[in-house]
Amino acid sequence: MTDTKPPLHLLIAAPRGFCAGVDRAIRIVELALERWGAPVYVRHEIVHNKFVVDSLKAKGAIFVKELDEVPDGVPVVFSAHGVPKAVPAKAAERGLTYVDATCPLVSKVHRQAERLVQQGRHILFVGHAGHPEVIGTFGQVPEGGMTLVETVEDAEMLAVADAGNLSFLTQTTLSVDDTAEIVATLRRRFPDIAVPRSEDICYATTNRQNAVKGIAERCDKLLVIGAPNSSNSLRLVEVSERCGTPARLVQRGPDVDFDWLGDARTVGLTAGASAPELLVREVVDALATRFDITEEQADGVQENMVFKLPAGLAA
Repeated sequence: MTDTKPPLHLLIAAPRGFCAGVDRAIRIVELALERWGAPVYVRHEIVHNKFVVDSLKAKGAIFVKELDEVPDGVPVVFSAHGVPKAVPAKAAERGLTYVDATCPLVSKVHRQAERLVQQGRHILFVGHAGHPEVIGTFGQVPEGGMTLVETVEDAEMLAVADAGNLSFLTQTTLSVDDTAEIVATLRRRFPDIAVPRSEDICYATTNRQNAVKGIAERCDKLLVIGAPNSSNSLRLVEVSERCGTPARLVQRGPDVDFDWLGDARTVGLTAGASAPELLVREVVDALATRFDITEEQADGVQENMVFKLPAGLAA
């Protein structure tokens, strides 16, 4: 007599997984390896996903934390999160061949920061301390040109020297809802603050958060595939929990905690912008070892964004 697996309805969010900036960054490392051969050095994780990083290591990429760890005479790629201006300047000073894989939407924020400082404005930057994107953006302007704002409480407590010459920008991978609260607080406290012409939170972050909102209320639990250092993946967990649905971050299939799932009968599944679809299928397969799975693909926004490759690597 065989044991019958309990049924599990799996509600898979759309869109999910890789965004255009991640696709582009990974392709840049692959093309650099094709052009120059191994090793190609990469400053910081090209994107925040261990599976992706390990896959590129297997092809000959070497990941380092700082430019000082890159030997002379080898090419180096800068990660999708962006780097301070001092990094490419130092690479050029050393005569290194380098390729910048910064996501174009992050580069757009960098250009805005430069323009605002040139206009004499002080920037209030909404983001998470220590995140590579925040470090990279702060490194676009002279020291003291920006102040980090992480929470509504920060925004309420903020003291500024010249309230008439303020502006704000945001990290591209934040919670849309949390950021809206912080921005509303800044605009209330500083009515003359300059507002960006367009939203800094990127299309992929917004779409993935909306997709979770679209399925969370139908789910008993929700799994987010992503790395613990992936800002956009962590925000998806928070979005689900804000909707009242318990959520967990998992990196791969073996990370699924069946005790935590308990007697859930409908489980939501999504993936952060740096997690490949292959890992979605791996998690589905892991769930299928314990449950009789029925899959439902949620309706969602169709993403057609494609970013150009750097001229030196484009085919």
